[in-house]
Amino acid sequence: MPVIHKLHPIIIFRLVLLSLSLFNTSLSQPQVPPPAPAPASDSCNGVFLSYTYNSGRAIPPTDPTNQAYRFESTLRVVNNGRHELKSWRAFVGFSHRELLVSASNAVLADGNSLPAEVSNGAVFPGFPASYLKSAVETAGDTTQMEVSVGLVGTQFGVGAPDVPMPLNISLVNDGYTRVNASNQGNRVMHVCCIIQDTNSNVGVNEEFLPRQEGDLIIRYDVIRAYDDNYWAQVSISNHDPLSRLDNWHLSFDWMREEFIYIIRGAYPYVVDTTYCVFGRQGQHYQGMDFRRSKSSFQMQVYKMPPDLNGTEQAPPQNWKINGTMNPDYECASPIRVSPSQFPDPSGLPSETAAVASWQVVCNITQSRQAVPRCCVSYSAFFNDSAIPCNTYACGCNRNPSQTCSASEPALLLRPDTLLIPFENRTAEALGWADIKRQTVPNLLPCGDNCGVSINWHVLSDFKYGWSARITIFNWGESSFEDWFTAVQLDNAVPGFEAVYTFNGSVLQGSNNTISMQGRPGLNYLLAETDGSNPRKDSRVPGTQQSVISFKKKSTLGIQVATRDGFPTKVLFNGDECALPTILPSKAPMISAASSIVGFLTLAMLLLM
Repeated sequence: MPVIHKLHPIIIFRLVLLSLSLFNTSLSQPQVPPPAPAPASDSCNGVFLSYTYNSGRAIPPTDPTNQAYRFESTLRVVNNGRHELKSWRAFVGFSHRELLVSASNAVLADGNSLPAEVSNGAVFPGFPASYLKSAVETAGDTTQMEVSVGLVGTQFGVGAPDVPMPLNISLVNDGYTRVNASNQGNRVMHVCCIIQDTNSNVGVNEEFLPRQEGDLIIRYDVIRAYDDNYWAQVSISNHDPLSRLDNWHLSFDWMREEFIYIIRGAYPYVVDTTYCVFGRQGQHYQGMDFRRSKSSFQMQVYKMPPDLNGTEQAPPQNWKINGTMNPDYECASPIRVSPSQFPDPSGLPSETAAVASWQVVCNITQSRQAVPRCCVSYSAFFNDSAIPCNTYACGCNRNPSQTCSASEPALLLRPDTLLIPFENRTAEALGWADIKRQTVPNLLPCGDNCGVSINWHVLSDFKYGWSARITIFNWGESSFEDWFTAVQLDNAVPGFEAVYTFNGSVLQGSNNTISMQGRPGLNYLLAETDGSNPRKDSRVPGTQQSVISFKKKSTLGIQVATRDGFPTKVLFNGDECALPTILPSKAPMISAASSIVGFLTLAMLLLM
């Protein structure tokens, strides 16, 4: 029989209190939320980039087929690497016909001022914070490690609920590659960029980036610095053997309200002091005479608050440079380089270092919209017709004097007609077409509208060699001093022998290009002038001419007449000229005498 022990009432009461206490404690325990996920940037041991679409809305005008929308986004760049990131540059792959209106803490790398069309993507260099330090050297100070770029602009066709995200983002500094690219929802994308080739990370432990190479280099040196102003020297050097810069025009944008007080060695294209007089500059520098402007390319640059100390200098941005009959250049943003050295002005054998130096690298570019400024015509001893420059080779005439066809090919001409301005060629062209039984369209083709044209004439072709004659015509109102031209002959240059009137040689480092320029006395290509009797004579172009000879020993099998005797590229003062679309053929000529007379006339007129 079991024995039942009776518990004391006090013990039972204590047990009940203890259980109730434990129960209440469990009920009142606060619920601890799960830890927040680490930021995506924490997993990147390189340079982390993110693009966040913040907001957008439709803007006028209302157009269901092509609606415009405002967008606001943020590009974030974080240096989680071990070393300082110098002159960072980030690419955003815009793809919705974006027009960028503003960008904080960055500029466009192609030198364009805002607003700018960026539908094919854009590279953003940092400004004014172009260097991002590492966590190692700042003890994790994120204010020195990262930068946020606020982007505002217009895009077309992507309205809510869709989001106009770019195709991709990346760091374009040399040596970096993209890893772990991903999207977070439909409004955020991020990527980690790491150094793939350690050998390409040149200058990682240096204070400044190494100086770069390019077709044209602009140097911006601060040579004297004070609290509220500094003196800068701008140097321009051409490094491309096939280009030149005549009557150059240089432009840039001040980003921090600076202004030029004195300029020496150059002059401003437009002097407009209104902004300085009535803006913050006039208020801060009261009593300053804003009408000074002199010439030597040095500038005294005045700064504005809060940059009023001797160690703060920011180079201008959005550099552009062009000239007369010269190629187009695209200039990158300035990069900080080691201070330039200048000879001591006293003549002592010592050098003085600049306070600070920046380098702007400009390279020749051929934009899709660019039209040539020179053109080429072809002729040959085996055909009595010259192939003139293409119709509208250098663009259409903005003020046409008569109706003409932009699509009809240019009419073949007798060679000496090339000496006559296009507006006076009609009768000669129609007469030659009649002789050659060439069909003439009802609407005659328009002219080439080129300021400079070059005739390439295959002069002879024999067993051991061949020759050509080049004639340069200046139809413009300005003369060219120290002009030069270059021709590319893909298969003939190894047999080059001599240029007889010009100085000519094979371009160093090339096996297909001959560069030529006038000898002393022939280095001036005059502008177009009136004929001897302006009332009845056509205007006369400025001309220069030379014969070029080739040997066939080094170019066995060369096809002079059908292909190899005609250039595949021609440049004048660095600008690429438009070439004809056809070559002279070996079709039967009307008579050998007619051909000889035509070319003799051309040569004699040029020598007169």
